[in-house]
Amino acid sequence: MRTHEINRRLAADGFHITVLTTRYPGWQERVEDGVRYVPIGFGTGGNRLTRLVAYVARLPLEVRKRRPTAELVVEDFFAPFSTMAAPSWTKRPTIGVVQWLHAKDKARQYKLPLHWIERLGVRKYRRLISVSQGIGDRLKELNPELHVDVIGNGVDPGVWSNEPRPGKDVLFIGRLEYGHKGLDLLLEAWAHACDRVEGNLLIAGAGPDEDRLRASIRDKGLSERVQMLGWLSGDKKFQTLSDARLLVVPSRHETFGLVAIDALAAGTPVIAFDIPCLKEIIPPGAGWTVQAFDVQALGDEIALRYPEAGLEHVAEEGRKFAASYNWDALADMQALAYRTALIELKNPPTRRSLARHAEGA
Repeated sequence: MRTHEINRRLAADGFHITVLTTRYPGWQERVEDGVRYVPIGFGTGGNRLTRLVAYVARLPLEVRKRRPTAELVVEDFFAPFSTMAAPSWTKRPTIGVVQWLHAKDKARQYKLPLHWIERLGVRKYRRLISVSQGIGDRLKELNPELHVDVIGNGVDPGVWSNEPRPGKDVLFIGRLEYGHKGLDLLLEAWAHACDRVEGNLLIAGAGPDEDRLRASIRDKGLSERVQMLGWLSGDKKFQTLSDARLLVVPSRHETFGLVAIDALAAGTPVIAFDIPCLKEIIPPGAGWTVQAFDVQALGDEIALRYPEAGLEHVAEEGRKFAASYNWDALADMQALAYRTALIELKNPPTRRSLARHAEGA
């Protein structure tokens, strides 16, 4: 979503953008909102592993074919190893956009050294765009020589169409994935809190751990207090956000926290763990953070804030804060980052010029 929201605005501003992406069932090359999408790989793209392998195998060749017309290459970091170290083989000025930096977690999951690929790839870059300061700091740890522009994600304009009202249910929206999204932590916290809360826990989303989640809900005796909503999008998602009393984000790690900022825009206060990236977008007065991964503290916070009389004021503060996450302004920032990168990467300073600059300083 971020890639398209930024790119369609850049296309309207005169950029010519081609996005190379994986194939998928029913794939086709298309132009959408002025942005050309080209799925690459082999076959129909029906299997997640094979379409990833095919994409990785074909990407250098497809970039080489487009090299004569490409002024700037943008690598959007992706799972499971973040980056293919694009600056080392594109032979064009190259900048990365970091929406994903979880290779260490995937390395544990798959028992593969994916985090080392991530580390080596980040070190090939001179300039990156990060969606949060927390991720920017991690990138600088991997490569102290980096220049990092922090350009966040935007609020979907459709979220502003609903008036906020404190409902009675507590909401989770996200990918149904245990490790990353902390679904196990959420259920433990809810089991600790639900006897003190009038409403139910609503879980919206889809993902690889849906069956596991349903089984855990049954095993913990929470079937009467947890409702699965399935995948939500568009107006239904925005209405559900606006109608919730609280949104809970139990993630173990995030690069930004788009659901949280959407909730604040919808006028729904947010409770989350105090981790980098999330605490950047949950300011005092618009939500609350608790000690990371302390499920009892999370449950207590839900129970404490649920009956709070001042939720309308908290909702108002959240909407004010979220208003600054505007896609038009963010696209302008990204355009400036691209233009600056193009100038600097085309004309890298030599060691002699750097030495002269140091002498002058």
